[in-house]
Amino acid sequence: MKLSEIADALGGNLVGNGDVEIETLTHPSDATGSGDLALAMEENLIELLPSTKAIAAIVLTGAEVPDGAVDGYIEVGRARVALGRLMDIYEKPVHRENGIHSSAVVDPSAKIGKNVSIGPFVYVGPRAVIGDGTILMAQITIGAEAVIGAGGLIHPGVRIGERVRIGDRCIIHHNASIGSDGFSFVTPEPGSVEGAKGASSGAKVEAQNLVISRINSIGSVTIGGHVEIGASSTIDRGTFSNTRIGNHTKIDNLVQIGHNVVIGENCMVCGQVGLAGSVQVGDRVVLAGQVGVADHVNIGSDVVVGGGSGVGMDVPDKTVVIGYPALPKNEATDQYMQIRRLGSVYRDIPKLKSRLKALETDSEKG
Repeated sequence: MKLSEIADALGGNLVGNGDVEIETLTHPSDATGSGDLALAMEENLIELLPSTKAIAAIVLTGAEVPDGAVDGYIEVGRARVALGRLMDIYEKPVHRENGIHSSAVVDPSAKIGKNVSIGPFVYVGPRAVIGDGTILMAQITIGAEAVIGAGGLIHPGVRIGERVRIGDRCIIHHNASIGSDGFSFVTPEPGSVEGAKGASSGAKVEAQNLVISRINSIGSVTIGGHVEIGASSTIDRGTFSNTRIGNHTKIDNLVQIGHNVVIGENCMVCGQVGLAGSVQVGDRVVLAGQVGVADHVNIGSDVVVGGGSGVGMDVPDKTVVIGYPALPKNEATDQYMQIRRLGSVYRDIPKLKSRLKALETDSEKG
């Protein structure tokens, strides 16, 4: 593909020779020949261009490219937007079976769409539906009456439970579990958790969980279209209504989404986030890594929660919260600054005590 064609695809500004043929994308230091396109969209990478073996590069608009460093380059406005488009151009599609592999087990009552690929050791249960063009890679389980939309890509080891519904063009990565039972139990009498919640500060827990009874999950999971779910993430089925994930939401690896959770559209849920049961999340919310959200909390739309935060109370729309417990960013920052100042306060206390004692002594003498 010529450099000029890539510039057109990116909507970037071409400078220099646009006839250079590009075969691969690379870091400037890793380039091995003239077919490499050096990605130099950071200032420190521009400095590597004079020594790179690539003869073409991509830089940010306004970057000062050393004269003669490359034969041609493309200027782009936003690095990650350009990177995403480049990945689409140079993506290597996954290996797929032509049709249904001989080791796959597909129930006769399942409905398989056109151009579906089903890999080795896949199980598709009774009355399940697989949409047109969907790719099921190796060792996947699709439960009874589950519905998978068109154009999806499901990686090896994924487990999809009964009656789960997944929209079109979803990507589910290795070993994700969708539709396992929720963590829902009860004790015949008020137990230790209920006692702890109601106890005053410092009080002992008196109740004992002598019997723990299971509450079955008879709901399922509904996932919208264009959703991506990371490796080893888990989404529990609802107790009686479905756990729901909105269109275009992206979920990272190792995320736990509890029963009855509802997540809106265009959300980003980063690695190791945990959402307890019945959490409500609005649209366009960002939950950074290792955020924990307590049960029954409502998070509004357009909220950003900083990494490692613990959310125990409702969060209004368009709020940035950070910390443990999570507070609005300005409040949390004030608290951190006050804590940092405590050291100087404690250092001043002995001086103040000495001065006070001296004043008291002088007073007594007078």
